[in-house]
Amino acid sequence: MNPSTDWEFTDDRGHLTTAGHHPIRVVAYIQAGATLWDHGLRPMGVFGSHHDGDTPDPAKGGDLPLADLRSFGAGSALDLDALFAAEPDLVVAVSYGGGQMYGIDPGAAAYLEERVPVVVLDVGKDRPLDVIRDRFTALARSLRTPFEPAMADLARAEARLRALTAPPGGPRVLALSAAGAETAYLARPLTWPDLKVLAGLGVELIDPDEGSGGNWRTVGWAEAAALEPDIVLADVRANAATPEELRDSEPWRAIEARARLVPWNPEAPSSHRAHAAFLHTVADAVENTAENTVADAG
Repeated sequence: MNPSTDWEFTDDRGHLTTAGHHPIRVVAYIQAGATLWDHGLRPMGVFGSHHDGDTPDPAKGGDLPLADLRSFGAGSALDLDALFAAEPDLVVAVSYGGGQMYGIDPGAAAYLEERVPVVVLDVGKDRPLDVIRDRFTALARSLRTPFEPAMADLARAEARLRALTAPPGGPRVLALSAAGAETAYLARPLTWPDLKVLAGLGVELIDPDEGSGGNWRTVGWAEAAALEPDIVLADVRANAATPEELRDSEPWRAIEARARLVPWNPEAPSSHRAHAAFLHTVADAVENTAENTVADAG
């Protein structure tokens, strides 16, 4: 460490970020802030992405006490003047590859880095979930977290799901985000780190046919219903339509009647605690679906 600095961290762009004193006034992209919170660290404020509205998305916020935290805006509405006036000593952002800060316009990102130390962690599709999680753990430790990560709980959740999916022919699982009453975005499992983990643990994920779209395939609800999923992982972020908003769609009603709906947050906190909770939720659905299948057969 340079004698003139008290803190340093090399982020996922390979940038060495330094500070003259140990950072305690941290502003973070909301997903990153929720992850730090799971490590026992309280950010002083958060910001969102271009998909977010005037208020922070509670799904992305995890267990953050959002009512008690300052929001500096989202996407193009990010208020840099207010952020600088709050005098943060570190900003934590995320990237989906290429090093570009997600949710911040490139010009604003460059200006931000001229004024405040910035750490960018990559949460994109090419990063395994355990690597993403461990990088946040490393950052939290550098910021003197008082917590140890929930490794044991995560190991239990993984073992439980693996045991439930060991017999072949388990429930078929479809991950999606509802665009509205006419359209659904079907997730391509291998482009989402958390879905890749499910596949590795034996969950039978439905992969939509080839077509346009990198992470998603856009389809009508009739095409989604024709895939006959037994479990649907439904995006719960604020930009996704809710089940109540889809009730006029007959194909959606057919999906609801057939499948068990499970909340899915594509931008969940990247912590052992949050990942364990997600795996337990999926395990509950797999277990309950299997029990109902046996009961129906009897």
